Amino acid sequence: MMTPIMSLHDIDVSEFLTVLDTCEGNVFLVTHEGDKLNLKSKLCQLVGLTRLIEGGKISEAFIVCENKEDESKLFRFNLLGESTKIA
Repeated sequence: MMTPIMSLHDIDVSEFLTVLDTCEGNVFLVTHEGDKLNLKSKLCQLVGLTRLIEGGKISEAFIVCENKEDESKLFRFNLLGESTKIA
């Protein structure tokens, strides 16, 4: 079973999408309401990120990865806040 690795809050969406493009496996956005969107799909990125932005604020959601390397990459992005530091 996949476990949430990070919550989304106060992120640079453009940088986040750049990092997502480098992920090998599926990356899911999971909301507290139970919505689960595969962020490897450009359509789901649009729907998911649009849904998260409510009144100019990003509501709470979590990222879940199938691939451990992707999990590590996104965790470092969340910690460092820069995709340029991800190799």
